[in-house]
This record gives sequence, structure tokens and C-alpha cells, in this order.
Amino acid sequence: MSTQIITAKWIVTGTSRDGDIQMLDDAAIAFDDGVILAVGPRAQVITAYPDAKVTPHPLHLIMPGLINAHHHVGLTPLQLGAPDSPLELWFAARLAIRKVDPYLDTLYSAFEMISSGVTTVQHIQGWAMGDLEAVVGSASSVMDAYADIGMRASYSYGVREQNRFVYEDDAAFCDRLPPETAKKMAAHLHRLTMPFNDFLTLFDRLTDTKTSPRARVQLAPANLHWMSDDGLLALQEKSVAAGVPMHMHLLETAYQKEYAARRTGTTAVRHLEKLGLLGPHMTLGHGVWMTEEDIEICAGTGTCICHNCSSNLRLRSGTLPLMPLLDRGMTVGMGIDEAGINDDRDMLQELRMVLNLHRVPGMDPAEVPSAGDVLRMATEHGARTTPFGPRIGRLDPGCRMDAVVLDYDSATYPYQDTDIAPMVALIHRAKSKDVHSVLIEGDVVYHDGRFTRVDRDAVLARIAEALAKPRDADELNRHALREAVFPTVRAFYDGYLQTTADRDPFYKGSSRH
Repeated sequence: MSTQIITAKWIVTGTSRDGDIQMLDDAAIAFDDGVILAVGPRAQVITAYPDAKVTPHPLHLIMPGLINAHHHVGLTPLQLGAPDSPLELWFAARLAIRKVDPYLDTLYSAFEMISSGVTTVQHIQGWAMGDLEAVVGSASSVMDAYADIGMRASYSYGVREQNRFVYEDDAAFCDRLPPETAKKMAAHLHRLTMPFNDFLTLFDRLTDTKTSPRARVQLAPANLHWMSDDGLLALQEKSVAAGVPMHMHLLETAYQKEYAARRTGTTAVRHLEKLGLLGPHMTLGHGVWMTEEDIEICAGTGTCICHNCSSNLRLRSGTLPLMPLLDRGMTVGMGIDEAGINDDRDMLQELRMVLNLHRVPGMDPAEVPSAGDVLRMATEHGARTTPFGPRIGRLDPGCRMDAVVLDYDSATYPYQDTDIAPMVALIHRAKSKDVHSVLIEGDVVYHDGRFTRVDRDAVLARIAEALAKPRDADELNRHALREAVFPTVRAFYDGYLQTTADRDPFYKGSSRH
């Protein structure tokens, strides 16, 4: 590639350590072969690279590409037939969802992510059925979809060894069911079961065969209840040997906090610390039910957190104590999880959700996140939770050229007072319609509502055609199985919260008297 320059009315390079938005007026970015060469005043950059092709954006703001640091599927569970429920019941509700080709499914959510400014995704796949070869095929389809659309992706497969349906042994749960239902449930769980060494083989094969330079493979112990201590230690050893980070769901709900107390006699975070799993290489997804001591441990070890705001609201999981994390200087990324509050992957909306959810009553601005705080979560901090690290998340020389061009006039029409900083105004107002262009590794993958590498309409038509067909025999069997086991799942959690029943919340947003 030859050197290119894009100019804009404003360029946001990132945020400071204190969360202040760093912005240049009438500026330009020069880049070559996917790497940023210079960022500065427009005239100065153009003079430094006189032979470069210049693309002007005189009415626009350019910012770093957004990073969805926690993602799973394409079509949402709601679309596929699973209504929102509390997380533990939602697992049972999802038993009956329709099957979708993983390649098309991945493209579906990639369309939504890219069109809302996401340039990098942390994709955590799980629940693929079949043996190792079947899972390798499914995982490869996911990675191929990201490669074809041009998206930067960190892929991992969620490792599950045990307790695949409720927070007890699979066989013990099946024993709670009527004999015929138990037989069918055991057969279903068997299809989701791989020998532990196959998970390690899967990681090695995907690492060796990935073809896209925009892809990385990392490890994902799915959650404490899904993993044995021996399995966690083996994944930690693999992480160190391969030099890759890990991403682990943890303390998403009060029930998971209770499970950890029953199993370990302490908290999930303290247990992971004793096992040596915490550190900057580890990201804990959700973390809603951490104690103050847990937060101190994570801060002291440099452990990262991923805030999945919409998911926590939809599934009645709780609210992450965000400000205690930010006050301790922790790395906190942002993820949309399986679907945002609008049942889509609109990252611009997720920014606003995080900004506004934590606006507790009071007057002190230090008690609530700033626009810069949430921008940093969705860019630089999100980058740190992926294998790409500091190479993405900012628009600085030496970083990869992952950027979003926002149409300021479209977002603010008919008026926006200049007392409000441009980036702040866009965090409050910008929507997917205002995303003018998305560049990943210097390539324009989205421009004026069109994807440059994949025909969106054709992909959606293929999905619609496939799902217009009646449920097949497997789908019908799983649908019937859901209806048969759901009451037993609900009964399992009745009275479950005992050890950790006392709650002293971080947020107190109302008063009974």
C-alpha cells in the first residue's frame, strides 16, 4: 500500500489517564500498510507526505475504532426463540433455540457491530455440538466470517468441563428428572461434552491454521462453576506457554457468588487468586457480584474487567460497581454480550447505557463516569483485554489504523451548541446512521451504509430462507425437552441463596421511607 491521509474537522486520538478526551482540530492522519505514521494538524501532515492520497472529511469527527470486548453469537437468543429470563433460567430457555449456520450467524452480528463503529470483537464461542472435528469446523466458520468482512477479531472457545446446565453435576441434575426425560437430557449434554485435552487441541489447531492477520486466538475458561481447579490450572499453564490472554465469565449473578462460597468457602476472586490465575492477562467478564476485597485483589493484580451493561440489565443479573473499579485505576473494557438493550449490537448505544446507568444521586462529578471514561472503556481499555493490546484502541503513530468517521452534522442536526465538546455531544447523540465510514487496518470496510467486502442483503436473505423452514427433528426434540426440564431448573434454584444472602449494595438509588 502507498501512504494515505484522511482529514477531519476533529480527530480524537484517545483519552488521558484521567479520562480527559484528547482531540485535535482541523487534523489529519497519515497511514501506510495499516499502520499510523503521523497524527497532527492537517497542513503539517499533508506537507510531510506530499505524494499521499488525501481523503477529506471536513464536517466529520474521526475517533478510534470501538472494541466489543465480550461477544458470543449472531442472531440473538430472543430472535431464535428464547425469551429474556434471569440468567440461570435463561440457559434452560435457550435449549430450544433454532440452529443457524455459524458463518452466516457471525456475519449477521458483524454487520451490526461494524455499522455502529466496532472494529474489534472478542468472540467467545460456546455450546457447539459434536466431537472435536465438528467444533473445529464451527470455530473455523466463525473466524472465516470475520476474515471475509475484514473485522479484527480475537477468538476463543469457552471451556466447560462440568455443571453444564445448573450449578451441580450433570448426572445429579439428570437424576432429578423423570427417567425418560433424564435419558434425553443426558444425551443432549453428551453432545455438548468434549474431553478436556480436545479443548487444548482446538486452541492449537486454530492458532496454527488462522489465515487472517487481523485474527488472534486466546483462551476462555468459561466460568468457575463450569471448570475444575485442575482444568483452570491447565489453562493457566497453556496461557503462559502460548503467551496469550484469557477471558473468563465470573460473578455474573448472585447465584454464582453463592456457588463459589459453597464450593470454595471463600469468594470466586480469592479462589482464582490462590490458584494463580489473576493478572493483566486475565479478563473477568461481568464481575457484578465482587466484594470490596475482591475489587482490591483484582486491582492489586492488574486483572481486567469487562462490563456487560445491557446483558446485566436484561437478565436481571445486577449492576457492576463501576466507579470503585475506575477509582482504583483498573482496566475496564465494555462488551455487548449476546445482545444490547435493543436486541442488537449498537455499540454507540452501549456507550450511553454505561454513561447513564451509573449516574447515582448526588452532586459530585467524581461519583459518576464521564464521557471520557466510557470512551476509554470502549477503546483503549477494551484493547487491553484482547491479544492486540496497545496496538489498537488509540489513534497514535505506531498503532493500527482502526478508525471510525462520524458525521457530526447528521448526529447533531438541527443544532448543537459549541459549549459542548464534539466528542461528548456524539457520545450522547450519535447513532448507527451517523457512522460515515469504518476503517480497519487502513481498509475501508464500511462506507455510507454499505459493506465493501460482503453483500449484506444476500447474507440476510440466506438466513431468512434457512429459518423460514420448519424446525427439524433435533430442534423439535430440544423444544420439547425445554418444556420438560424447565420446572426442575426453576425448582433447583428455589432457596439457593443462603450462604451469601446478606447484601450490602454498592448502589442505593431509592428510599422506602
